[in-house]
Amino acid sequence: MTIDRLKQALPNLTDPKLLQAILDQGQEMSFEPGKVLMEPGQFIKAVPLVIEGSVKIMRMDEDGKELFLYYLDPGETCALSLTCCTASRPSEIRAVVEDKAVLIFIPIQVHEQFSDEFKQWKDFVSTTYQMRFQELLVALDAVAFKRMDERLMRYIVTKMKQHKANELHTTHQEIANELGTSREVVSRLLKQLEKKKWIELGRNIIYIRDDFEELINK
Repeated sequence: MTIDRLKQALPNLTDPKLLQAILDQGQEMSFEPGKVLMEPGQFIKAVPLVIEGSVKIMRMDEDGKELFLYYLDPGETCALSLTCCTASRPSEIRAVVEDKAVLIFIPIQVHEQFSDEFKQWKDFVSTTYQMRFQELLVALDAVAFKRMDERLMRYIVTKMKQHKANELHTTHQEIANELGTSREVVSRLLKQLEKKKWIELGRNIIYIRDDFEELINK
C-alpha cells in the first residue's frame, strides 16, 4: 500500500501525517467475496477502512433472519463498528464481503489516538455517523412503510448500482434473507416483474433492463 493509493481510496483524508500513520499502524488485508468479517456477539478489535471492493452490513434477529442495512464502499468505514469499539460492546451486525475487497484495520487504541491527534480523523468519524444514521433511517422506513414489492425493486436498483451491472448473481433465498421475508414471497414478486418484462430470471441470476429504475419511478 502506498500513500498515493491511500489518497485515492480516502479522498477526504488529506493530512499526510494521518495518511502515513494509517499505513504505519493499520493492518492491510484482502478478502474474497462471501468472507464473513464479523458476526453478532463478536467483540470488535479494530476499525475497518474499505480500500477496494465492498462489504455488506446486515442485522440479524434471534431466529437468524437477516435484514440488509447498507454497503461499505471504498473510502468508508462502519459506524456500528465505531460505536461498538467506543463502548467496548459486542457486535450487533453481520459483515460479509460482497465484492473482492482490500481493507485496512485500525486497532481500537490507535483509533482513539487518531481521534485525539487528528482533526480530519475526528471529522471522518463524525461524517460516518451522520451518513450511516441516514441510511439506517431509510432502511427503517422501508420496513415500516413500504410494501414488499417496492422494497424488492429498490433492492434490485441498489444491487445494480453496487455492482455496476445489469446482472445479479444471487438466489431467491439470499434476497429473501436480506429483505427479511420468505423465498416464496420473493419468487412470486420476481415472477410478476418478469411478466412485465422488466427482468428475466435465470438459474441463480437475474437479468435487468437498462431502464429498470426509470420504470419503477413512473
